[in-house]
Amino acid sequence: MSNTEMRHRELTPGETAERAGVAVSALHFYERQGLITSRRTAGNQRRYHRDVLRRVAFIRVSQSLGISLAQIEEALSTLPEGRTPTKADWARLSARWRPELDARIQQLQGLRDQLDGCIGCGCLSLKSCSLYNAEDGLSSSGPGPRRLPHT
Repeated sequence: MSNTEMRHRELTPGETAERAGVAVSALHFYERQGLITSRRTAGNQRRYHRDVLRRVAFIRVSQSLGISLAQIEEALSTLPEGRTPTKADWARLSARWRPELDARIQQLQGLRDQLDGCIGCGCLSLKSCSLYNAEDGLSSSGPGPRRLPHT
């Protein structure tokens, strides 16, 4: 097979998974979520275009930053005709996530800075622990969950 033929040959799910460093089930999941696409052969087998490797890399890096699949899907949907993200696309799309990442970093740094003062006490008091019950801003609302962390 020539180099040109190799570049245009589609990949099986196993080949794609191995090259992308994910399980085949992850590819199927990403496909169900609309993040990647495949075509079916006459024998109803999936085949992936090589561009899907870059999309999977985009998904995995985004997830490693704590970006939700919904946010990733939203970002990928801004690309014309579902094309594969380029370096410029990554710069533009990842810039949208920067404020959220900065806020998370700030929150984690604050938690880290409070942690060393609490290690020795071991109290984890529901009433006074600044880590477990930080400033208890929702205590006046009564017991039970009031809000979920924004992800």
